[in-house]
Amino acid sequence: MGMRRTGASIASTAVLAAAAAMALGACGSDDDTAGGGGGGEEGRYKEEITIGWTPPDITGVFKTATDFFQQSADEANKAGFKVKIVSRSPATHTAFSDQLAIIENFISQKVDVIAVSPADTQAVKPAIKQANQAGIPVIMVNLLEPQDDIEVASYIGFDNSEAASVSAYSLLDYYGGPGVLGAGEKADPKPDQYLDLEWWEKTYEGADADSVKARGSIIEGIAGTFFSQERVDGFNEVIKDYPGIQVQGKPLAADWNREKGVKAAENFLSRYGSGELDFMWAASNEMGLGAINATNRRGRLDSSGGETPPEKGKVAIFTNDVTPESTDAIRKGELIAETHHGFPEWGWFGTEYAVKLACGQKVPKTKDIRPRTVWQGNADQFYPEPELPAIDWQKIKGDC
Repeated sequence: MGMRRTGASIASTAVLAAAAAMALGACGSDDDTAGGGGGGEEGRYKEEITIGWTPPDITGVFKTATDFFQQSADEANKAGFKVKIVSRSPATHTAFSDQLAIIENFISQKVDVIAVSPADTQAVKPAIKQANQAGIPVIMVNLLEPQDDIEVASYIGFDNSEAASVSAYSLLDYYGGPGVLGAGEKADPKPDQYLDLEWWEKTYEGADADSVKARGSIIEGIAGTFFSQERVDGFNEVIKDYPGIQVQGKPLAADWNREKGVKAAENFLSRYGSGELDFMWAASNEMGLGAINATNRRGRLDSSGGETPPEKGKVAIFTNDVTPESTDAIRKGELIAETHHGFPEWGWFGTEYAVKLACGQKVPKTKDIRPRTVWQGNADQFYPEPELPAIDWQKIKGDC
């Protein structure tokens, strides 16, 4: 198919921070890296390095990322650093102003680096501009798309549209197409192979669109916001070429929230009876787990695990994110497939890049967590112990 998406109150702080940044001896940046280089102040690693981390809510999805920020910090501290993770989040994903206030508080505390997973990319920009003015480097996770009007030292994440396309392919697979699920033509990926968009597109070259048939509905995030729209668009970009996939009704927004996901799923289940609804795709883990709860309570959940043909009258759940909880649901068969967004990687590399920035070292401008399918056949590769590359903290310390 060939697609690829790929404040005035801190003015004095800004002056002092900017002067300190100039003293670090920057090496400039190029297309692949950002930040200073050549080492920071002598013995910088002996001083506390504080990373202010703000996810958009306190759900399991972002707790997973937070856990790995801390794990990475623990590894750094074993090597002689003094890294401190300060994690604060709004109570809900829609509390945009609260996340701005958290970032402003980080600035007033003079943290060394700010890492943010924005609830909404536009809403968070005023606070990031303040961090820019204060000379505090910003790492943005959960997306790769460069943001206008703000300075971001590094993006750690994935293409949200691409991730939703991966989910769409796993759904096609289950309902008759080639791949690893259902009764269609079986692919034979290597045990450690990424079932990413490139793999799926290659698998579906020349696939018979007429062999794929199912009816289902979509649960989206916060309607009209960047992340929600990107995921809905990415999903639709794939299924539009498969006329046998019928989307019942318009997407229902559940604000990335589990309880709202339950309500959205109940709405669809009430509207469409047995035989009228084969699947629900929820654009996030929390909403998907809510959909599982609602569907299971009504006795309509497909709990086959996806390796057998879909059972008539049952509703299969597909979603995005991947956490320890949802991986367990995959093992139990309650969740057919989910697209990995790399929460361990967010935290693992997030701390590494933050420490390097505090040390005046270079970091990659982008770190792509290639979204990929998780299903029963590969779930153990993800949790409870995801494979992550070793970080050479001794080298980082030596250059710090």
